[in-house]
Amino acid sequence: MGGATGREVADALGRVGVWLFGRAMGEEAPAFARRIEGLGYGALWVGGGNTNDGAFERLGGLLGGTDRLVVATGITSIWAWQPAALATRSAELAAAGGDRFVLGLGVSHAPLVEHLGRRYERPFQTMVDFLDALVPALSGPGAPPVVLAALGDRMLALSAERAAGAHPYFTPVSHTAHARALLGAEPLLAPELAVVLDEDPVTARATARAYMARYLGHPNYARNLARLGFRDADLASGGSDRLVDDIVAWGAPERIAARVREHLDAGADHVCIQPLAASGDTDEEALATLAPLLVGDRR
Repeated sequence: MGGATGREVADALGRVGVWLFGRAMGEEAPAFARRIEGLGYGALWVGGGNTNDGAFERLGGLLGGTDRLVVATGITSIWAWQPAALATRSAELAAAGGDRFVLGLGVSHAPLVEHLGRRYERPFQTMVDFLDALVPALSGPGAPPVVLAALGDRMLALSAERAAGAHPYFTPVSHTAHARALLGAEPLLAPELAVVLDEDPVTARATARAYMARYLGHPNYARNLARLGFRDADLASGGSDRLVDDIVAWGAPERIAARVREHLDAGADHVCIQPLAASGDTDEEALATLAPLLVGDRR
């Protein structure tokens, strides 16, 4: 996929993938990746990239343990790396994985960046400067495609101009439609979608709110939701029912599959689902239940 266009990256990813936080970094990760591949999902997006302490070595294990699965970072924080070092490690991963690696970059969030000992300032310009240094270093044969974690219009436009496309996180269908209109037809659009396989509205929304709590406190997400018409009251107390229902797809398998199709119909090329269990862990069984409804959708 080196130098690939957004359309080519979309074809490699397939229509539906899996987004995973944390668990993919454990010793059982290669076996889990093989199961994801066996279920027919096209990609595994690995979150939690706010450090560079061995994470890429573990990503290599995911690629080495699979044959067809695309592995993508969702996202790698630009504050945790120097561009030259990241270019080298990314090219190594792409080569080791047979051209199945996608580098997702993002500006992260102030508390996480400050934990690294960095000052979170001018994030958009910092991304521009980072790309100025990174892209030439990734221009050789076999270099992986780059996508950007993009919420606002400026970052979405940058993802079209300087990368293969956008990987929005924590966004409703209305954002997908807006992003596609702004991006145009060519760039990749690959939103994340949290899902809860639970038909009880009380327990399903409780699981969703436990997941959402960590994100509603980040200004980047709050500002994006405000742009989409959500009010302060929607963000309070773990999120209003309206917000919860727009951000997290919950219910029967058919209802979740319908939400995935809504994102695809709104302009997404690829939707990466994040299955949430009431315990806070990944609901691995939900992936098996949902696969027959999702991975065969090739419209």
